[in-house]
Amino acid sequence: MLNRRHIRVKVMQSIFALHQNGSDNLEKEEKFLLHSIDSIQDLYLMMLSSLIEIKKKEIEFLEKSSAKHLATKEERNPNRKFVDNAIFKILEENDSLRLALETRKINTWTLNDDYILLLLKAIKESELYDDYIASKKRSFEEDQQFIVDIFMDIIAANEKLYDYLEDYKLTWVDDIPLVNTQIIKQLKSLKSENDDSFRVSKLYKDTEDKEFVSNLFRKTVLNETELAKEYIDKTPNWDTERIAEVDTIILKMAICEFLKFPSIPVKVTINEYLEVAKEYSTPKSSIFINGILDNLVKEFQNDKKILKTGRGLL
Repeated sequence: MLNRRHIRVKVMQSIFALHQNGSDNLEKEEKFLLHSIDSIQDLYLMMLSSLIEIKKKEIEFLEKSSAKHLATKEERNPNRKFVDNAIFKILEENDSLRLALETRKINTWTLNDDYILLLLKAIKESELYDDYIASKKRSFEEDQQFIVDIFMDIIAANEKLYDYLEDYKLTWVDDIPLVNTQIIKQLKSLKSENDDSFRVSKLYKDTEDKEFVSNLFRKTVLNETELAKEYIDKTPNWDTERIAEVDTIILKMAICEFLKFPSIPVKVTINEYLEVAKEYSTPKSSIFINGILDNLVKEFQNDKKILKTGRGLL
């Protein structure tokens, strides 16, 4: 689920927080970083389980409506197309998802079912729902497209849900798009109503990515003074005290990758941090950072300070 860019962002944010707190407790800050990343799995499971809970709430509504003393014909024999959607069934019966929810004790919606009711109401008031229910055809493809559409356009886009998730855990602000994108990708990959290939996504692609988090954090923080010396004289047109703090952290992290991560290509490092700068710093930051890094790479290569292993890593 996690990509290297998102890992870099989380590390950058942790270093920024460390600076703001004036903390020198490296182990404590690293523990918080790893915990904030681990909690992304909880966010992912919460968003996935919201679909299951929405179906459950609609079933409760249908049962209560049909049991009314003066129930109408429609209430006694409701259209069950929504609750019988094949994607709901796949998720509800999936052992991988059930086990993950139990293991990580994800019961958020049981305690906060008002958000599920809010989402269900928004779905049933949408044109997507009206068109889906009115359609006489039944196919897996239609069921799948409907769930993908309501997840993208109604659930993921719901501002009240977003505010709730942000309040629940502040570190999730930048994780929500990542998680929603992963869920949509998985929903789209299902092939049929009998498809049992769905698996809960791993947080890290491999152990190398997991180790990258701590290595990048520690190597940057423990060498900040030395890393800063590499660019401090390369900014003649910039007052070093006025350079955005996020920019200085990005520069240190990039230089750290140049010098201390032999398996990461120089171009990958530059491109990744330019994208991070565009999203998290000032409008001119990416231009400034690109200029500094380009000059440093040339200097490091001339001085043979960049030692990359593998083919095509420069």
